[in-house]
Amino acid sequence: MKINEIHTPAIVLNLDYMEHNLQKYARIAAAYGKEIWPMVKTHKSTELAALQKTYGSTGFLCGTLDEAEALCTAGIENIMYAYPAATAVSIDRIIALAQKCNFIVRLDGTAAAEAIHAKAEAAGVIINYTIIIDSGLHRFGVKPDMAAVLAKELQKYKNLRCKGISTHPGHVYGARTHEDIAAYCADEAQSIAIAAAAMREAGYSLEIISSGATPTFEGTIADANISIYHPGNYIFNDGIQLSTRTATEDECALYILASVISHPAAEYFICDAGSKCLGLDQGAHGNTSIVGYGVVKRHPELTLEGLSEEVGKLHVRGTTDIRVGDKICIIPNHSCSSANLTSYFVGIRGDMVDHLIPVDIRGNSTKKNIR
Repeated sequence: MKINEIHTPAIVLNLDYMEHNLQKYARIAAAYGKEIWPMVKTHKSTELAALQKTYGSTGFLCGTLDEAEALCTAGIENIMYAYPAATAVSIDRIIALAQKCNFIVRLDGTAAAEAIHAKAEAAGVIINYTIIIDSGLHRFGVKPDMAAVLAKELQKYKNLRCKGISTHPGHVYGARTHEDIAAYCADEAQSIAIAAAAMREAGYSLEIISSGATPTFEGTIADANISIYHPGNYIFNDGIQLSTRTATEDECALYILASVISHPAAEYFICDAGSKCLGLDQGAHGNTSIVGYGVVKRHPELTLEGLSEEVGKLHVRGTTDIRVGDKICIIPNHSCSSANLTSYFVGIRGDMVDHLIPVDIRGNSTKKNIR
């Protein structure tokens, strides 16, 4: 089937562009002797995780326990969960994971640690963890100079084992230009350096020092401390990465194929892709540089200025050659959101459909965990 025969709207994945991205990041990491443990929440697909492993990824970071369990079932050994676990159901799940793979949870306080330890002790299981460092996002984590203090407090929990430190410089998504990114890279590197020095001075060995976000990857890949990087968006890229020149348009592998279905006024058209394909993301963590709800490829005169659930409003600035019945390609602002809104990607090569790729780990709680 040719692309122009696909029923719209469709969430399309250019496999050649995607493989270019995977090769690029793997090549850079290998050149510096670093590991990539990608964030799986971007694609939520066991097929794509397997492909990332083929391209050299040695572990994975997960945003949900569903993702962690799916990867464990698929035979992945190194799995890190990005957040603390605090409820009985979640803790039972991480204990089960720790019995099957090299599972690592992240912690930033004693409350979740105490709850995890109680169940781990009862089960006779050791749970590996890293301490979350706040490198500027101010979401999870301890201040860098407090890492060793928390490590000492957690020593009393004998069924928890400290493996090192981790951070996520997610505040980089507030960057408005490419030049802004350097300051966020500096935050990331300095925070890790302070925390690592404090931990080592206190006598802790750091098997894992992990960090990363797609925009800061190249800026911190030479860092002397960080050994494991967690880019997520890099596999697809999106409008946010375009806005800071982290990626080019030809490195944006995921897009929404839509049809122009109406031309009710001279200054705008309507397409058949809305918020149920694109989401409503206009930039994370305070970024106001994103204009509209996606980038229409090859049509800079069009701004996707409004979304309903099933349709989008395209504002024309100047003149355009699009007509009702035409198909357009829209790069979403945030590819992770679009990926989470579909059950499969339409994988393409050239102008032909190659195969469908299941998005098979989208849920927040698998059926087997509903009691």
